[in-house]
Amino acid sequence: MSGRETVLSAVRGALAGVPGSESPDEVPTPSGPRADHAGPDIVGLFTERAAEYRATVVRVPADEATAAVGRALARTGARSVVVPPGLPEDLVPEGPWSRLEDVPPLTVGRLDAADAVITTVATAIAVTGTVTLDHGPGQGRRALTLLPDQHICVVRASQIAPDVPEALSRLDPYRPHTLVSGPSATSDIELDRVEGVHGPRVLDIVVIADA
Repeated sequence: MSGRETVLSAVRGALAGVPGSESPDEVPTPSGPRADHAGPDIVGLFTERAAEYRATVVRVPADEATAAVGRALARTGARSVVVPPGLPEDLVPEGPWSRLEDVPPLTVGRLDAADAVITTVATAIAVTGTVTLDHGPGQGRRALTLLPDQHICVVRASQIAPDVPEALSRLDPYRPHTLVSGPSATSDIELDRVEGVHGPRVLDIVVIADA
């Protein structure tokens, strides 16, 4: 039996008990509570899952967020950092790096030569360790988070949703969304992992505790 026949056979078996007169529109949407996959410590789960994807994650109080961003830049030896429009000034640390404003938009060449970018996020997802950008104020256009070698995301604890449905409910469906789970990575036919092929090679996440 081919793979296609195996799949179709499984589908037919799953539908064996469905009356022929029933259509998908007649099946009611579940209205009960969703299963809780996150548990009580949503922030802890998010940091654990994001670290499993090889992101470097730190949890800090609000007054230490700038210093945490500075340490992330210093760790990689960044010499230039992109600052998207709308990023809170108190998240941009002083240091030996040059600051690149994206107004007017930086060229692809300048973005590719930049060492790092700092952004906020629209939301984050605990069970998957994912950060989501809708490219609003403080997040910049998509190219800003794809070309520099290091991406530093600043996430407020209140922005972390327990699961994917809850995270999606917080997003504007008419905005572009970029979901990031760890540094960009791919594997060749021998399953050798290579990072930084389709985006940043380094992902730092600074989680700010709620006041």
